[in-house]
Amino acid sequence: MPLTGERSRPDPQKSLVGFVVGDVHYAIDITRVREIVNPLEVTTLPHTPPEVAGVANHRGEVVPVIELRVRFGLPPVDPTRSTKWILVDVGTHTVGLVVDAVTEVFGTSGDYRPTPPVGGSSDLRGITGVTTHDERMIFVLDVGRFIELALALAASGALLEAP
Repeated sequence: MPLTGERSRPDPQKSLVGFVVGDVHYAIDITRVREIVNPLEVTTLPHTPPEVAGVANHRGEVVPVIELRVRFGLPPVDPTRSTKWILVDVGTHTVGLVVDAVTEVFGTSGDYRPTPPVGGSSDLRGITGVTTHDERMIFVLDVGRFIELALALAASGALLEAP
């Protein structure tokens, strides 16, 4: 019989990397995260979606950089010491997600709840579900939603090897 107040152990297969964009807490499945880095120099590209800041050279690989603030309809801000890039694997490419701050790595012990219908398409936002951690609501992103952007940039020739 479990002790009163004993918590269930988080499932290590559901470990998440938490981060903040604006005032909202989000997370990504840790198995999709390649690395967390400080912002690098970005080369802007013409005719890209507004959320694509451009591309960056990360260790010889051209990485598209996505501004999550813009993707989520927030005004852009200048980077601070807390600003990070979460490099995630999407298909055969890596994409950099610009976040205001990385918070922590944590596990979940249950399934995600569906995103409530609040007038916008959760499909467009790329939110796969909602969980809680430390009594805080966390929106879990579906990294697969960024595959379309990576494929479009690859098809345009923007993701060739860096010099």
